[in-house]
Amino acid sequence: MNKLAEDLNQTILTNAPDVFNMLSPLGKELYFPKGILSQTAEAKQKATRFNATIGIAKEGAEAMHLPSVMKQFSDHVPNDLLPYAPTTGKPELRNKWMEQMLIKNPTLNSKSVGLPIVTSGITHGLSLAADLFVERGDILLLPQQFWGNYNMIFGVKHGATVKHYRFFSQNNGFDTDDLRRTALEYASSGKLIVILNFPNNPTGYSVTESEAKAIRDVLVEVAEGGCNVVAICDDSYFGLFYEDDVCKESVFAYLANQHPRLLAIKLDGATKEDYVWGFRVGFITFATAPANSKVYDALEKKTGGAIRGNISNCPHLSQTIVLKAMADEKYLEEKQQKFAIMKARASKVKETLSQEHFAKVWTPYPFNSGYFMCLRMSGIDAEEFRLRLLEKYGIGVIASGKEDIRVAFSCVEENDLPVLFEQMYQCAREM
Repeated sequence: MNKLAEDLNQTILTNAPDVFNMLSPLGKELYFPKGILSQTAEAKQKATRFNATIGIAKEGAEAMHLPSVMKQFSDHVPNDLLPYAPTTGKPELRNKWMEQMLIKNPTLNSKSVGLPIVTSGITHGLSLAADLFVERGDILLLPQQFWGNYNMIFGVKHGATVKHYRFFSQNNGFDTDDLRRTALEYASSGKLIVILNFPNNPTGYSVTESEAKAIRDVLVEVAEGGCNVVAICDDSYFGLFYEDDVCKESVFAYLANQHPRLLAIKLDGATKEDYVWGFRVGFITFATAPANSKVYDALEKKTGGAIRGNISNCPHLSQTIVLKAMADEKYLEEKQQKFAIMKARASKVKETLSQEHFAKVWTPYPFNSGYFMCLRMSGIDAEEFRLRLLEKYGIGVIASGKEDIRVAFSCVEENDLPVLFEQMYQCAREM
């Protein structure tokens, strides 16, 4: 094992032994190299005459560039877009995102968490979390309705064994009791990976504040019983909360600093929050108990090593644009305008589906947030319905499992939503 990895491991073991035990074999091996990157960083500060370290080309004080490229970005200078960004992200962006995270999650103001690390989208953040903390045979708890890519990232790539619990209770809320039952059933394994995705993909459901606190209590109970818990909060659609009783903070805020055996990881980003899906700007943030700056620094270096050994760094261009957008005086106003559009679409879906005749062919799952809502088909195979709807009506939806259909109301105009569901109804009646 590299000496740098050994030193990081010792830091974590000394200050947070339970977190050290959560690391996967790969996680223990990871470190941030001191080679080209550290030498380049030193040269950037001290090389006052010539800097012949980093592998880019320059002309004068600017990054070498093609005018045909830079003319696409007339409001930017080459050095803000073209050189490599730091492996863990632009410091200014990381600090700005932290600032906003504390505003969005006021509970975190009384807690201590690591500085967000830039990832190439939230999927990349999930992969980094898996690299660090998941090994073959680990138990991954997922609800019955979940994003399918979790299987690929955690199951196929890292060998986790997936166990499911009911998402919805009989009262049409989050089934905390079944989460508790399932978690306690598998706590004897000594380690659980739990993904908490709110707003949920595919259902569009977010927990209430009481449900968020109940989730916290369940995971703390499991941790107190001697089981290590890695709680990954996938906050991809954070902020798109449409109803008053929805918890407006991430569950991460309730889990942070709660128990030495409970590691909380927050994954979020501009990808969906700021409607820049192709920019691939996400963040990963850690919270341990007790909070310890040395542990956060060690986890950052291991995460940096995982990024360096995979994609080297995240796009500088995207980070710069997101940072400048966040500093724009109209940024929050513009976000509120888009939120209003999304909320109106969600309201229109609920208004439309309240009509009695739809109950003949499907039952909507509860939804109150995000981009999606989900229908449970009544005696109709979801995939057969999807194909017929596509081929005969020219309408595309997603089949999820044998009976669920996901509808992305986020990409359908409000006035078109009643027509969409009437056409779906006609197709279902034909089957």
